[in-house]
Amino acid sequence: MAQRIEELLARKEQALHAGSEKSVERQHAKGKLTARERLDYLLDEGSFQELDMLARHRAHGMGLEEERPYTDGVVTGFGTIDGRRVCVFSQDFTVFGGALGEVFAEKIHKVMDLATSIGVPMIGLNDGAGARIQEGVVSLHSYGGIFHRNVEASGVIPQISVVLGPCAGGAVYSPAMTDFIFMVQGTSHMFITGPDVVKTVTGEDVTLEELGGAMSHATKSGVATFVSADEKACLDDVRFLLSFLPSNNLEAPPRTVSGDDPERETPELIDIMPSSPNQPYDMKQVISAVVDDGEYMEVHAHWAMSITCGFARLDGRVVGVVGNQPAVLAGVLDIDSSEKAARFVRFCDSFNIPLVTFVDVPGFMPGTDQEYGGIIRHGAKLLYSYCESTVPRIQVITRKAYGGAYVVMNSKSIGADLAYAWPSAELAVMGPNGAVEIVYRRELAQAADPVARRAELVDEYTERYANPYIAAERGYVDDVISPADTRKVLCRSLDLLVSKHEELPQRKHGNVPL
Repeated sequence: MAQRIEELLARKEQALHAGSEKSVERQHAKGKLTARERLDYLLDEGSFQELDMLARHRAHGMGLEEERPYTDGVVTGFGTIDGRRVCVFSQDFTVFGGALGEVFAEKIHKVMDLATSIGVPMIGLNDGAGARIQEGVVSLHSYGGIFHRNVEASGVIPQISVVLGPCAGGAVYSPAMTDFIFMVQGTSHMFITGPDVVKTVTGEDVTLEELGGAMSHATKSGVATFVSADEKACLDDVRFLLSFLPSNNLEAPPRTVSGDDPERETPELIDIMPSSPNQPYDMKQVISAVVDDGEYMEVHAHWAMSITCGFARLDGRVVGVVGNQPAVLAGVLDIDSSEKAARFVRFCDSFNIPLVTFVDVPGFMPGTDQEYGGIIRHGAKLLYSYCESTVPRIQVITRKAYGGAYVVMNSKSIGADLAYAWPSAELAVMGPNGAVEIVYRRELAQAADPVARRAELVDEYTERYANPYIAAERGYVDDVISPADTRKVLCRSLDLLVSKHEELPQRKHGNVPL
């Protein structure tokens, strides 16, 4: 028995050092941690339990018989983060370049199935060269098993992808179907085809960083949800994100004890609104003033910046926040911002996270590029997402709420439970200037002094229509509140809505306008 134990320990020691010393040195030289170092940093100390440590590939041909390292290039298992259970896999670039083969994929299948069956988040640390060429179509088939499990787990458990090296070709589609993608500047790269192929096919000269780097995906494609300066900061952000998320779709998000008084007033918001309706202000300042301790974890902070989405707490309760951003393009809704907010709303609804929506929207972005790009279809995604949501939903209109964009931004007409407006709110079909130009076109054309008459009509329209009181008379907003009362009103509203229960009609699924 003692001999068997020694043999087991020897094999495990081999598995722990599956990558050669040179490959580990190369990994460190690039500023990257090894697969196990990443898990040690991410998980609570001593909590990791590895699975399938002694797995080895079964492939033949092309030299694979000569080398059969334990783990087969991926470390899988479970552990805890802040005492909460998670399942993990960490691809090992020091073994076969992290390339995926049959056994490699089977290990990931197994841990994904485990995560779904017990209802815990699934975190994947990606650092691999794609499909293992030597295993041919078997590798491609194995990828399909991962993709299928991503879809089965979607909306059931949180799925988080952390890209810490190359992620190319078909390998990108698993992270793309998860809920959040983290990337690191300088070392993370995602693309379907690399720079050489792009050069051959299209003639474009593009660097690896320009094509698939973290900031390219954070600012242009919207693929990267979060970007960090280095790996440790990235893994810290993963831990922070998890603090806002429930373990599965049957649980409520974790509530914390907050030292921030739920009845605290926010007088600083009284002066935040500019005197001119066309002057910008920062909606993130409004959000930070209202939420617990000013703590706001923004999602997609660098993409579609005319809208802001993120996680925060009110009286210790997790909320998903969506807000138009007047500081960027006047807070207009366009193709990207509609899609960004729609995906965030659907995530929050999937995982029982109440939604708080701050509205200052002048409308949808005009222009042929938006119309040809499908602003109708993309705007409908956000509308659909709010309409379908059954979590507690609260709307706060701070200033402009014009036209169809007002309706889309979680209005009472599409199911908001409670709607509030600041006295500065303007609810109207369009802004005063545009409305006057259309409604009083003939009168202005015949006026002795068109400029003076236009100013009079704009003031009259503003007084009569561009204010929250007519909407309050009709019940389209539940109350007109002082900006100073925003936090306490929201906290009281969440207390009321905590027992909300609503079920959608029985159906296989809706047909969201993708």
